[in-house]
Amino acid sequence: MDNRTLRLFAVSAVLAVTVGLGAGAYFAFAPRDGDRFADCRSGTVAGGAATIGGLFTLVNGEGQPVTDRDVLTDPTLVYFGYTFCPDICPTDLARNALVADDLAARGIKVGQVFVTIDPARDTPDVVRDFAAAVHPDLVGLTGTAEEIAAAAAAYRVYYRQADASEYYLMDHSTFTYLVDPAHGFLEFYGSDAAPEAMAASVACFAGHL
Repeated sequence: MDNRTLRLFAVSAVLAVTVGLGAGAYFAFAPRDGDRFADCRSGTVAGGAATIGGLFTLVNGEGQPVTDRDVLTDPTLVYFGYTFCPDICPTDLARNALVADDLAARGIKVGQVFVTIDPARDTPDVVRDFAAAVHPDLVGLTGTAEEIAAAAAAYRVYYRQADASEYYLMDHSTFTYLVDPAHGFLEFYGSDAAPEAMAASVACFAGHL
Protein backbone atom coordinates (compact mmCIF):
# COMPACT_ATOMS: atom_id res chain seq x y z
CA MET A 1 0.00 0.00 0.00
CA ASP A 2 1.59 3.34 -1.08
CA ASN A 3 1.67 6.53 1.03
CA ARG A 4 -1.19 8.14 -0.87
CA THR A 5 -3.43 5.16 -0.24
CA LEU A 6 -2.48 5.14 3.43
CA ARG A 7 -3.34 8.83 3.75
CA LEU A 8 -6.71 8.33 2.05
CA PHE A 9 -7.46 5.42 4.35
CA ALA A 10 -6.63 7.46 7.45
CA VAL A 11 -8.73 10.44 6.33
CA SER A 12 -11.66 8.16 5.50
CA ALA A 13 -11.52 6.58 8.95
CA VAL A 14 -11.59 9.96 10.70
CA LEU A 15 -14.39 11.28 8.50
CA ALA A 16 -16.49 8.17 9.07
CA VAL A 17 -16.36 8.62 12.82
CA THR A 18 -16.84 12.39 12.60
CA VAL A 19 -20.10 11.93 10.67
CA GLY A 20 -21.28 9.54 13.38
CA LEU A 21 -20.72 12.22 16.00
CA GLY A 22 -22.47 15.01 14.12
CA ALA A 23 -21.30 18.26 15.66
CA GLY A 24 -19.40 16.55 18.45
CA ALA A 25 -15.78 15.55 18.84
CA TYR A 26 -13.94 13.41 16.36
CA PHE A 27 -12.15 10.21 17.32
CA ALA A 28 -8.95 9.25 15.50
CA PHE A 29 -7.07 6.00 15.73
CA ALA A 30 -3.45 6.36 16.78
CA PRO A 31 -0.95 4.87 19.24
CA ARG A 32 -0.50 6.49 22.66
CA ASP A 33 2.74 6.72 24.61
CA GLY A 34 2.90 6.82 28.41
CA ASP A 35 -0.71 5.70 28.83
CA ARG A 36 -1.38 3.00 31.44
CA PHE A 37 -4.41 1.90 29.39
CA ALA A 38 -2.66 2.02 26.00
CA ASP A 39 -2.94 -1.74 25.51
CA CYS A 40 -6.70 -1.50 25.96
CA ARG A 41 -7.59 1.55 23.88
CA SER A 42 -8.74 1.24 20.30
CA GLY A 43 -8.96 4.97 19.72
CA THR A 44 -8.02 8.36 21.10
CA VAL A 45 -9.98 11.57 21.45
CA ALA A 46 -8.97 14.78 19.74
CA GLY A 47 -7.70 16.98 22.55
CA GLY A 48 -7.18 14.04 24.90
CA ALA A 49 -9.36 11.74 26.99
CA ALA A 50 -9.68 14.42 29.67
CA THR A 51 -11.90 16.44 27.31
CA ILE A 52 -14.68 13.83 27.57
CA GLY A 53 -16.87 13.61 30.66
CA GLY A 54 -17.13 15.81 33.69
CA LEU A 55 -19.41 16.97 36.46
CA PHE A 56 -23.16 16.87 36.05
CA THR A 57 -26.31 17.15 38.14
CA LEU A 58 -29.39 15.30 36.90
CA VAL A 59 -32.51 13.63 38.28
CA ASN A 60 -32.99 9.90 38.84
CA GLY A 61 -36.10 7.80 38.39
CA GLU A 62 -37.31 8.69 41.87
CA GLY A 63 -37.21 12.39 41.09
CA GLN A 64 -34.16 12.95 43.28
CA PRO A 65 -31.21 15.10 42.17
CA VAL A 66 -28.01 13.11 41.67
CA THR A 67 -24.51 14.00 40.55
CA ASP A 68 -21.93 12.11 38.54
CA ARG A 69 -20.30 11.11 41.84
CA ASP A 70 -23.53 9.42 42.93
CA VAL A 71 -23.98 7.24 39.84
CA LEU A 72 -20.42 6.67 38.59
CA THR A 73 -19.18 4.64 41.55
CA ASP A 74 -17.61 1.83 39.49
CA PRO A 75 -16.40 1.54 35.90
CA THR A 76 -19.64 2.49 34.15
CA LEU A 77 -21.12 2.31 30.66
CA VAL A 78 -22.80 5.67 29.99
CA TYR A 79 -25.26 6.08 27.12
CA PHE A 80 -27.21 9.13 25.92
CA GLY A 81 -30.50 8.42 24.14
CA TYR A 82 -34.26 8.64 24.63
CA THR A 83 -37.09 6.28 25.50
CA PHE A 84 -39.14 6.93 22.33
CA CYS A 85 -36.16 5.85 20.20
CA PRO A 86 -37.48 3.17 17.83
CA ASP A 87 -34.40 1.01 17.38
CA ILE A 88 -30.82 2.11 18.09
CA CYS A 89 -31.19 3.13 21.75
CA PRO A 90 -32.89 -0.03 23.01
CA THR A 91 -30.55 -2.17 20.93
CA ASP A 92 -27.43 -0.44 22.26
CA LEU A 93 -28.67 -0.54 25.84
CA ALA A 94 -29.60 -4.23 25.57
CA ARG A 95 -26.09 -4.91 24.28
CA ASN A 96 -24.58 -2.95 27.16
CA ALA A 97 -26.65 -5.04 29.58
CA LEU A 98 -25.28 -8.23 28.01
CA VAL A 99 -21.76 -6.85 28.44
CA ALA A 100 -22.38 -6.00 32.10
CA ASP A 101 -23.82 -9.48 32.77
CA ASP A 102 -20.89 -11.14 31.00
CA LEU A 103 -18.42 -9.17 33.10
CA ALA A 104 -20.37 -9.81 36.32
CA ALA A 105 -19.99 -13.54 35.64
CA ARG A 106 -16.22 -12.94 35.60
CA GLY A 107 -16.32 -11.02 38.87
CA ILE A 108 -16.01 -7.59 37.24
CA LYS A 109 -18.58 -5.03 38.39
CA VAL A 110 -19.63 -2.54 35.74
CA GLY A 111 -22.36 0.06 36.15
CA GLN A 112 -24.89 1.10 33.52
CA VAL A 113 -26.29 4.61 33.11
CA PHE A 114 -28.84 5.93 30.60
CA VAL A 115 -29.15 9.71 30.21
CA THR A 116 -32.10 10.96 28.19
CA ILE A 117 -31.64 13.69 25.59
CA ASP A 118 -35.43 14.18 25.47
CA PRO A 119 -36.38 15.59 28.90
CA ALA A 120 -39.69 16.99 27.64
CA ARG A 121 -41.10 13.46 27.34
CA ASP A 122 -38.72 11.50 29.55
CA THR A 123 -39.89 12.38 33.03
CA PRO A 124 -38.40 10.59 36.05
CA ASP A 125 -41.06 7.86 36.09
CA VAL A 126 -40.64 7.29 32.34
CA VAL A 127 -36.86 6.84 32.53
CA ARG A 128 -37.30 4.68 35.65
CA ASP A 129 -39.69 2.28 33.94
CA PHE A 130 -37.70 2.26 30.71
CA ALA A 131 -34.44 1.50 32.50
CA ALA A 132 -36.04 -1.26 34.58
CA ALA A 133 -37.36 -2.90 31.41
CA VAL A 134 -33.85 -3.02 29.95
CA HIS A 135 -31.92 -4.26 33.00
CA PRO A 136 -32.50 -4.09 36.78
CA ASP A 137 -29.15 -2.37 37.30
CA LEU A 138 -29.57 0.28 34.60
CA VAL A 139 -29.86 3.76 36.12
CA GLY A 140 -32.10 6.13 34.16
CA LEU A 141 -31.47 9.86 34.43
CA THR A 142 -33.31 12.93 33.24
CA GLY A 143 -33.37 16.61 34.23
CA THR A 144 -34.17 20.04 32.93
CA ALA A 145 -33.31 20.93 29.36
CA GLU A 146 -30.38 22.95 30.67
CA GLU A 147 -29.09 20.12 32.86
CA ILE A 148 -29.29 17.65 29.99
CA ALA A 149 -27.53 20.08 27.66
CA ALA A 150 -24.70 20.53 30.17
CA ALA A 151 -24.24 16.77 30.63
CA ALA A 152 -24.35 16.17 26.88
CA ALA A 153 -21.82 18.93 26.26
CA ALA A 154 -19.46 17.38 28.81
CA TYR A 155 -19.52 14.13 26.83
CA ARG A 156 -19.58 15.89 23.45
CA VAL A 157 -22.91 14.30 22.63
CA TYR A 158 -24.68 15.66 19.58
CA TYR A 159 -28.50 15.75 19.64
CA ARG A 160 -31.41 17.70 18.23
CA GLN A 161 -35.14 17.27 17.71
CA ALA A 162 -35.69 16.03 14.17
CA ASP A 163 -39.14 17.55 13.60
CA ALA A 164 -42.03 19.29 15.34
CA SER A 165 -44.61 16.52 15.13
CA GLU A 166 -46.34 14.98 18.14
CA TYR A 167 -44.29 11.80 17.69
CA TYR A 168 -41.00 13.50 16.93
CA LEU A 169 -37.71 11.63 16.79
CA MET A 170 -34.33 12.81 18.02
CA ASP A 171 -31.13 12.87 15.99
CA HIS A 172 -28.19 12.03 18.23
CA SER A 173 -24.78 10.44 18.42
CA THR A 174 -24.86 6.85 19.64
CA PHE A 175 -21.64 6.13 21.48
CA THR A 176 -21.41 4.27 24.77
CA TYR A 177 -18.75 5.74 27.05
CA LEU A 178 -16.74 3.72 29.56
CA VAL A 179 -16.09 5.99 32.54
CA ASP A 180 -14.23 5.24 35.76
CA PRO A 181 -14.70 7.37 38.90
CA ALA A 182 -10.96 7.57 39.52
CA HIS A 183 -9.70 7.94 35.94
CA GLY A 184 -12.59 9.55 34.09
CA PHE A 185 -13.34 8.70 30.48
CA LEU A 186 -11.57 5.55 29.29
CA GLU A 187 -13.08 4.41 25.99
CA PHE A 188 -15.99 4.75 23.59
CA TYR A 189 -17.95 2.07 21.73
CA GLY A 190 -20.06 2.53 18.63
CA SER A 191 -23.37 0.87 17.94
CA ASP A 192 -21.55 -1.68 15.78
CA ALA A 193 -19.43 -2.96 18.70
CA ALA A 194 -20.13 -6.65 19.32
CA PRO A 195 -20.91 -7.54 22.95
CA GLU A 196 -18.08 -10.09 23.15
CA ALA A 197 -15.46 -7.64 21.88
CA MET A 198 -16.83 -4.86 24.07
CA ALA A 199 -16.74 -7.08 27.17
CA ALA A 200 -13.14 -8.03 26.40
CA SER A 201 -12.24 -4.34 26.06
CA VAL A 202 -13.91 -3.36 29.34
CA ALA A 203 -12.23 -6.32 31.08
CA CYS A 204 -8.87 -5.07 29.81
CA PHE A 205 -9.44 -1.64 31.34
CA ALA A 206 -10.70 -3.18 34.57
CA GLY A 207 -7.51 -5.21 34.78
CA HIS A 208 -5.45 -2.01 34.76
CA LEU A 209 -7.42 -0.13 37.41
